[in-house]
Amino acid sequence: MQDNIKQIVSDCLRELYDIDKEVEIDQTEEQFGDYSSNIAFHLSATVKKSPLEIAEEITAKISSNNLFNSVKVAGPGFVNFTLANSALIDNILIEPQKYFSNQTIVVEFSDPNPFKILHAGHLYTSVVGDVIANLLEVAGATVHRVNFGGDIGTHVAKTLWAVTQELGGEIPDKLNDITENERLDFLSRCYVKGNKSYEEEDGQIKNDIKSLSKRIYDIAVNHDHSTPLAKIYWQCRQWSYDYFESFYGSLNINFEKYYPESEVAELGKQIVMSHMPDVYQESQGAVIFDGQKYGLYSNVFINNQGVPTYAAKDVGLIFRKWQDFHYDKSIIITGSEQDGYMKVVLKSVSFFEPKMVDSTIHITHGLVKFSSGQKMSSRTGKAVAAKDVIDAAYQVAKEKDLSEDSTVILGAIRYTFLKQRIGGDILYDPKESVSLDGNSGPYLQYAYARAHNILIKVDQNVLDLKSIDNFTSYERSLLRKMASYNDALDLAIKELKPHYLTTYLYELSQVFNRFYENSRVIGDERQDIRLAMIRLYVDKLGHGLKVLGVEPIERM
Repeated sequence: MQDNIKQIVSDCLRELYDIDKEVEIDQTEEQFGDYSSNIAFHLSATVKKSPLEIAEEITAKISSNNLFNSVKVAGPGFVNFTLANSALIDNILIEPQKYFSNQTIVVEFSDPNPFKILHAGHLYTSVVGDVIANLLEVAGATVHRVNFGGDIGTHVAKTLWAVTQELGGEIPDKLNDITENERLDFLSRCYVKGNKSYEEEDGQIKNDIKSLSKRIYDIAVNHDHSTPLAKIYWQCRQWSYDYFESFYGSLNINFEKYYPESEVAELGKQIVMSHMPDVYQESQGAVIFDGQKYGLYSNVFINNQGVPTYAAKDVGLIFRKWQDFHYDKSIIITGSEQDGYMKVVLKSVSFFEPKMVDSTIHITHGLVKFSSGQKMSSRTGKAVAAKDVIDAAYQVAKEKDLSEDSTVILGAIRYTFLKQRIGGDILYDPKESVSLDGNSGPYLQYAYARAHNILIKVDQNVLDLKSIDNFTSYERSLLRKMASYNDALDLAIKELKPHYLTTYLYELSQVFNRFYENSRVIGDERQDIRLAMIRLYVDKLGHGLKVLGVEPIERM
């Protein structure tokens, strides 16, 4: 609807003043109308007229448009628009715009490393990435969800060094003594032990782990499955991937493709080597990109042992995703600590494949913390695992005698993450997340169930609301709010920020509550009108919840 009003006002400005000007349209308080514009203030100096005079000329020009019930000047030069009831209903019924129709978009998110646990940050980026993919699909895109994980590198060597210590050597058969339920704790414990030894013990252990990292790299890229260390590596890696599949399945998140680092490392190395010395240069036996020339920092892409680093692997990933999907856009979602690093990688690639870089959008987010302020870290042994977050929600629900249905609990966690603006730190409060009061997932699921329960009480006549001439103030308030659903959805899509949609859905439910408290439905002379409105409300709220991955519930 906002785009329609913008176009009408833009056309008006061309006719009146021969000016092409960006027009801003905002929703206004209901007593002033439905939308408002301050365009007259921006034109005053250009057309040499007062804002009030310009607003009056705009109002006179467009007030007869059948989209509006009225167009009025307010204050010193605001233009307020009140939509015709038929326009409100038309906008409720219209499908969301397909901004990305015929586009292929790759969304890379979650990106956990095997041999380590999934922590709360992975849970957050998994939820946000999935919903961003949903938004793009609503906008008509063909979306490919992909996942990138470090199955080689120093972190793997740290874990396997500790694994061999626990096994008493490179003895793969001893892994069979570890039960399925113990595997994740075993790998997590080994990672913490390996990391601590690497950082705190003598130089020999650090050198051993570095040497082990090179051996693991060779095992992975050469597909060695025969040596004892290789058998340990592949079995532990599979334990991690089995865990990932189970975890994502519980969240109803499906990835089309996993990219282990081992599958793109050699490709990245070859690409980097092929662009020496024009882009990458040798330095002390390693290969670097001198980012300092461009206001960034320098980064090693191939170390002095000839092994590609994370940066080279990311170069390989960029090309592999292009080979697989020939995308129009590639979206990468990571923690904000990766921001500077990704700028270096993308800057280096821009010198030989600018199209791929121009098509890449890097979205970052802050740290996930419990409301107590505890951070999430997988290096220190004090990690808050993704499972800990989920378990905390179940525990609070149990203590408060609330629903422990997984649909409700997972919807609560999703919504708590999504209602916070992407970019800053994310606070998670288990009690708030499962509450039936306030801005929460269960509150909206209950709002959906409450409205759905009204619809099933009586047989409904199919009624065209456009045939109704007059609406009560509460009825029109609900129509007005439902008519702005696409505005909120469009904003979430254009900026790739789900919180616009969560905010809207919460406000919509509040408007509905006021409508329902002041408008008897069953047995009222306006029963059919109000049932038709409730049906539209259920459709809008249900659609929005599904985009967020929060399952609408018909009974709670």
